[in-house]
Amino acid sequence: MPYHYPDQLQFERLQTAYLSLDDVHAWSAFFAHPEAIRFLFINTLGLPTNEAVAHHMIQKQLERYAEHRYGLQKLVHRETGEFIGCCGLLLQEVDGQNEIEVGYHIFPAYWNQGYATEAARCFKDFTFNTNQAQRVISIIDDENQASIRVAEKNGMSLLKRTTWTNDEPVGVYGIYGS
Repeated sequence: MPYHYPDQLQFERLQTAYLSLDDVHAWSAFFAHPEAIRFLFINTLGLPTNEAVAHHMIQKQLERYAEHRYGLQKLVHRETGEFIGCCGLLLQEVDGQNEIEVGYHIFPAYWNQGYATEAARCFKDFTFNTNQAQRVISIIDDENQASIRVAEKNGMSLLKRTTWTNDEPVGVYGIYGS
């Protein structure tokens, strides 16, 4: 079943836009921050540069858009127009079950300002308000306390523990719509 959501979703301080290959250079700066990528599984890509990783990840989102399988979108600060990160819905298979995940990646300069919580909440609300799914999850590395706090602020609780890419232990946090 194809899924789709529009870009230009408006949040309190942010709005979304579809990623494009024009964003590769700006997004590659994210991958230069060791703390920003600590909990991503990009080391398995084997790509030589941050620019190559950014290109690969944006290309993956473009394929998701084209196939109506959601995808991460660029987060733009409404007042400044700055690209502060990405957030969106991702179709994931967790232990043999299809799930809709809210995923987010915020540039370190914007950490601890509530942007991840705001963006994740808006995508969660979009999912429930448009009857896309009965449950939304976030797959979070067990050591990623900041993302666990974002999930909990959005009403999610730990549903189960499992392993993810490279057998990394993760928690699957989730919330059911009303």
